[in-house]
Amino acid sequence: MTAISAHSSGAAPVAPAGDTSGSLARDALAVLQPGFTGTTAPDWVLRRLEEGLGSVALFSRNIETPEQVAALTARLRQVRPDVLVAADEEGGDVTRIESRGGSSFPGNLALGAVDDVELTRAVAAELGRRLAGCGVNLDWAPSADVNSDPGNPVIGVRSFGADPALVARNTAAYVAGLQSAGVAASVKHFPGHGDTATDSHLALPRVDVDLDTLRSRELVPFRAALEAGAKVVMSAHILVPALDPDLPATLSRAALTGLLRAPAPAGGLGFDGLIVTDGIEMRAISDTYGIRRGTVMALAAGADAICVGGGLSDEDTVLALRDAIVAAVRDGSLPAERLADAAARVRALAAWAAERSGAAEELAPDPGVGLEAARRAVRVTRGPGFTPLSSPPYVAAFTPVANIAVGDVTPWGVAAELERLLPGTETGTYRSQDVTGLLAAAGPRPVVAVVRDMHRHPWMASAVAALLAARPDTVVVEMGVPQAPPAGALHVATHGAARVCGEAAAEAIVSAR
Repeated sequence: MTAISAHSSGAAPVAPAGDTSGSLARDALAVLQPGFTGTTAPDWVLRRLEEGLGSVALFSRNIETPEQVAALTARLRQVRPDVLVAADEEGGDVTRIESRGGSSFPGNLALGAVDDVELTRAVAAELGRRLAGCGVNLDWAPSADVNSDPGNPVIGVRSFGADPALVARNTAAYVAGLQSAGVAASVKHFPGHGDTATDSHLALPRVDVDLDTLRSRELVPFRAALEAGAKVVMSAHILVPALDPDLPATLSRAALTGLLRAPAPAGGLGFDGLIVTDGIEMRAISDTYGIRRGTVMALAAGADAICVGGGLSDEDTVLALRDAIVAAVRDGSLPAERLADAAARVRALAAWAAERSGAAEELAPDPGVGLEAARRAVRVTRGPGFTPLSSPPYVAAFTPVANIAVGDVTPWGVAAELERLLPGTETGTYRSQDVTGLLAAAGPRPVVAVVRDMHRHPWMASAVAALLAARPDTVVVEMGVPQAPPAGALHVATHGAARVCGEAAAEAIVSAR
């Protein structure tokens, strides 16, 4: 999430809400899902929980150990027992609870590559069990996007794949598994962020498809998720002119109320649960509407909760949004009954989560299921020049700029796992197509080139081509979407860059000896 000031993008300062203990202000706080800084609950968060704040969001900056997170969430619940504690925990490349060391679970693309719905359900159930153990009861996952544009810069391995039916059955299984642990699933990014070449963290993407295509492709996984009982749907900051030529889905009544809420006979999906926005400070919204105006417009369009993402983590932002909501009700731009309905849906979800708070304890731990899934997702292609590794290799990690959803904190690659299996393994990071320094650093050692979405990065493809010309015995490990043709003496596709994907890749390289 990008850090955007609470006063950004043209929204004039809003007058204080006045009676902050009144029901209107309580409802305004109820619909916000803000983050905060630190690994303990700040005093301001505890005060706002007493005043009606319904949800709190955890990000990597809040997390050190499971025990620390459990203590943090227990403190929140001392003030508000039914608080919703949300996390953006997809597993795979997008992890918050394991951001320091890498996820124990592969992401969606790896699960889609295996396409075993029982395995997908088991992975989600174990992830949910661990989240619940930390006190998290709302997960902004899974991604139900159909990754129909292979150049997509923000979805990619976060999607189960490009086939709507495959995405649908795995999304439904993931929802069932996660919610079996008492953790509400939030399927995203409605109505589908897969056919975009723009990252909505940075600008407003546009999806130019007709309604028939939308219904037969993008909406298929969402229908399956709702049939599986998904409690939450997260909106996308994307413009779909076939639905609304003017407003992104998050702010569009046609998208949220007319399509997502409307009953099937009226052409809708008939969803009666909670609609939450993607991070309201993302530039697809904040650059044009500002976060205050965007918040009010989203609620008016049919959203029930506002994700105040990772870039905004202070009390002033929460108060500014509360006051903007109250002012909008008072001036008539946000109907009072719409706010009351939104707050009621937040409280209904909180009640469901409270009732299910012991569900995870009924699940048998399955600590090895993530690695099992990662191993099954690996695809190995032998080239004609492959010879078994006879000594510790030199690992060249070709590292692109990470998208904001993934972040650049979480380690990735195969070097650490190869070092465990082949002591003496060394590594270097490269961001240039010039491999002269790499070849010098590698010397006579075998080379393992690690790439991520090579098809989207011409410099990376050029570097690997030059490396293979000089060293045809190079092993290539693709840890993104394996769109480029297999290359190298041995090509290993992991379908993701989670820690367990690196472990599975290292095992595949060594076992090929």
